[in-house]
Amino acid sequence: MAVLPFRPTPFFANKNQAFWRLQAAGWGGALVLRAMSSIANGQPASFLVMVLIATVTGFSLSLILSVIFRLLISQRALITWGVTAMVLPVAVTLYAFIDAWVIGLYRPGGASFAQLLIGVFYLDMTLLAAWSALYYAINFYLQIEEQNDQLLRLENQATQAQLAMLRYQLNPHFLFNTLNSISTLVLLKQTEPANAMLSRLSAFLRYTLVNEPTGRVTVAQEVETLKLYLDIERMRFEERLRTTFHIDEASRAGLLPSLLLQPLVENAIKYAVGTQESGAEITIVTQLVGSMLRITVSDTGPGLQNSAADNRLSGVTFDGGEPVSTGVGLANIRDRLAQAYGDQHRFEIVDPPEGGFAVLIEIPFERREPAAALASAPAASAARPALAAG
Repeated sequence: MAVLPFRPTPFFANKNQAFWRLQAAGWGGALVLRAMSSIANGQPASFLVMVLIATVTGFSLSLILSVIFRLLISQRALITWGVTAMVLPVAVTLYAFIDAWVIGLYRPGGASFAQLLIGVFYLDMTLLAAWSALYYAINFYLQIEEQNDQLLRLENQATQAQLAMLRYQLNPHFLFNTLNSISTLVLLKQTEPANAMLSRLSAFLRYTLVNEPTGRVTVAQEVETLKLYLDIERMRFEERLRTTFHIDEASRAGLLPSLLLQPLVENAIKYAVGTQESGAEITIVTQLVGSMLRITVSDTGPGLQNSAADNRLSGVTFDGGEPVSTGVGLANIRDRLAQAYGDQHRFEIVDPPEGGFAVLIEIPFERREPAAALASAPAASAARPALAAG
């Protein structure tokens, strides 16, 4: 038998409702305790009417105090506590006066009014003082929680804005290169290749705009995006651009930031394919290593030992032999990984023994929720037909 999920609602989710619940519980408890004390002291049953009146009086005064305290709690501390120190004694005195007057009516000819007033003053002061302390304590706690929640929301918004900024840095650079190539083809009157590149560019942009700048896609979707991008670049480099994909089936469902790998491939095209007459081969490998998703993008271009590596790693600094920052594209990826995963990621530039250049990324392996996966499936499959139509 399936069990329906139960998600408890926080007690203070509705503060107005929580206030009335606490009011009823607190003053109800005070009524029960005073009634039990009266019975234990041998008071007649009719005295319970006095207890009920006293409880209703305290309940009513606390409602008035709640209105005043609600106005004071947002003021400066000096005003809050100064006015409270003046209002609370007035409320206690009024509470004791009503209690003494009611008891005097119930027992005419007994103790004097002053004696009755002094007799109930301590108990009434204890009740209202305790109520006031709880009121301020609970509301100050709720204010702190709201401030913490607001701070977390602001930090999350800042992180999302940073991720969006890093993501948006990619498109202008890519569009500039592609449109420049299309312009060159048009000037050379090669209209068919120019039209084909425009169609591929349209398909690529349509595919990438489906995803939010701060969203994540599966490895399978990212690979499809790379193939769209490579279709555009292959129009420029033809047989000089050779690609190989080794995508482990178990890693295809893993999530990673959208367009994370495109700058790596663009970097390889610029510094490996574009600088060699014979071109280069770019290899993309994804696999699971324990609980981590490992992604490697390598090329057969000039390695780190080659003199051309200075251009590829422009502005690089070293800390203990490890590169701290690389070019704009690689620094962009490093920042995106730091924003998305904190310390739970690995980003390394590798100098393979056989030569070439490689970048290794490891991030926690995560899967998309089934509902989200179904929602994104139609969008992911819509771009390839558009490419084919071009």
